[in-house]
Amino acid sequence: MSDTFESVDLDRLRSGFGVKWGLDDDLLNAWVADMDFGIPGPVRARLREVVDREDFGYPHWPGGDPVVAAFEQHMRDRYGWAPEPGRTRVFTDLIQILQVVIEHATAPGDGIALHVPNYPPFLASIHRAGRRAVPLPVLRGERGWEFPVDARRLRDEGCTMLLLVNPHNPTGRVFRREELRAFADAARELDLVVLSDEIHADLTYDPHRHVPFASLDDDTAARTITATSATKAFNLAATRCAVAHVGHEGVRRELDRAPLDYFGTPSLLGRVATVAAWRESEDWHRRLMHRLTRNRDLVADWSRESDVDCVPPEATYLAWLDFSRTRLTDPAEAVLRAGVRLSPGPEFAQHTDVVTKPFARLNFATSEALLLRVLAGIDGAVNG
Repeated sequence: MSDTFESVDLDRLRSGFGVKWGLDDDLLNAWVADMDFGIPGPVRARLREVVDREDFGYPHWPGGDPVVAAFEQHMRDRYGWAPEPGRTRVFTDLIQILQVVIEHATAPGDGIALHVPNYPPFLASIHRAGRRAVPLPVLRGERGWEFPVDARRLRDEGCTMLLLVNPHNPTGRVFRREELRAFADAARELDLVVLSDEIHADLTYDPHRHVPFASLDDDTAARTITATSATKAFNLAATRCAVAHVGHEGVRRELDRAPLDYFGTPSLLGRVATVAAWRESEDWHRRLMHRLTRNRDLVADWSRESDVDCVPPEATYLAWLDFSRTRLTDPAEAVLRAGVRLSPGPEFAQHTDVVTKPFARLNFATSEALLLRVLAGIDGAVNG
């Protein structure tokens, strides 16, 4: 398969194991956060090397885990942040990291503060763990989405942890340094553990810049678990490999006391794919961002001519669509009847009292031709 971003093969997508295109054969699917493109050539080549060698015995890393080394180098090169050595652990995905941190950093009944709307599995994980999601407001201002924080409210709600999703999912906002500083000040005042999900950082559009939360200062670094993965920016979700840099000493000790392999471990293939993505796939990523930038602009141009409002995302390949000005009371369902599957807005506020029914999330990581069909389908639902 070629590394092209100009077209996608729907037959290939529908014939595989992916959930995005596997639920039906008739809809145009623009929901779950997988890209319709392939994978970087260097990743494909490294995976084939492993298969051709039939190299599926127990792995051995005499020089240390290559994923850890690739992560630390990637952070230094791309963001100017030097993660403290010896504090990075490899997991399967961001949801596992959240669940592990919840169990080792909070107690049942504790409040966990996060911006809502937010990634649905995070909200579900907090609820299943017997903790309370304490929603921080996401406000629509004159310049786009705003993210204030109120330390007094977090204290009154009994919060012991702050979950940051930066860049933010679903709005695509990249937090400014001054915003991160406000979050850090609140975390210091209330002595909060901070889990910073930065999986979308490599999908940040110029001129915006991602700032790792742990890079702000020593106190912030000492209370932060930074979670990320190559899976989102390099289209590798099924390889199941993520990393957590555990700056918080108490959480680190708790994890070190856990039984050997209690949390499981990603496979050899996941590790190989991750290292190849971070170390060898810069050209592929550059061309990807060119395609995504064009698609983001296409969605923005469409929105300006539509009753569907959308603040152009500063990162991610996700657009948070506001149908408040339309006649649709359940936009995702109406658009589904028109042949397009989006992610329903209420999923991003589950287990909270935040109202997101007028919204739906659009995944625009596809070819221009397919994206135009998706947008035409949305228009059909709005104007039909």
